[in-house]
Amino acid sequence: MILAAGLGLRMRPLTDKMPKPLVPVAGKPLLDHVLDRLADVGVTKAIVNVHYLPDQIVHHVANRERPRVIISDERDVVLGTGGGVVKALPLLGDTPFYHLNADTMWIDGVQPNLLRLAEAFDSSKMDVLLLMAPTADSIGYSGNGDYAMNADGSLRKRKELQVVPFVYAGVAIVSPAALADAPKGEFSLTKIFDDANERDRLFGLRLDGLWMHVGTPDAVQAAEQALLQSAA
Repeated sequence: MILAAGLGLRMRPLTDKMPKPLVPVAGKPLLDHVLDRLADVGVTKAIVNVHYLPDQIVHHVANRERPRVIISDERDVVLGTGGGVVKALPLLGDTPFYHLNADTMWIDGVQPNLLRLAEAFDSSKMDVLLLMAPTADSIGYSGNGDYAMNADGSLRKRKELQVVPFVYAGVAIVSPAALADAPKGEFSLTKIFDDANERDRLFGLRLDGLWMHVGTPDAVQAAEQALLQSAA
C-alpha cells in the first residue's frame, strides 16, 4: 500500500494545484518512483489511497500495469495514515504487505531494500518491520530521529529531548495482525507502531544506500542532486 492522500502542505506552492505524489523529481512523479521500486521486486498489485485532488492521481495511474493500481478512495473523509490503512484492509488481504509513503525515495545499495525487508521479516516475532535510515547522512531530514535500534533489530522509540540515530524511512512491512485492535475513523499509523513496540513486535532494518525525504520544495532539489550524483 502507498499512502498518497495527504494534503502536502509543506510542499506548497508546488501542491497548490497538484497532489504531492505527482510532484516531479528528476523528471518523474514521486508516486512513480515508489511504484517503480515495487515493480522492480515483482509486486503485481498496489493499493493507493487518495483524498486531496484525487482525480489527478486516479487518472495518472489508470493505465499502469506493473504494478496494477487499485484506488482506495478517501475523497469524502479524512482518515489519517492509520485510518487509511484500516479502510484498505479488505483490498490488502490477510498476509503481510509492503507499506510506503508516497514521498519516500532512496538509492539502493547492492541489494534492493524492499527485498532485504522481505527476507528479514519474521512473522513469528514481528508485526511491523520498518526500514530505518541513519539520520547522519539522509537527504532532506534534519530532526532528532525516531528510534534507537538494538542488536537484534528491535526498536526503542525516542524519548522527549533525546537524540537517536535512526529515522523511519517511510517503508515497512506490516502484518494485518498489527491492525486487529485498531480504532475506527481517523488516526495516525504511529499508534500501530507504538502498540507493536509495547508488545516487543516492532523491529527495524537499516537501509543499505541513501534515503531522501522529499517533503519540501528545497528537498526536491536536494533529491535531484543526489540522484544525479548516484548516476554519474
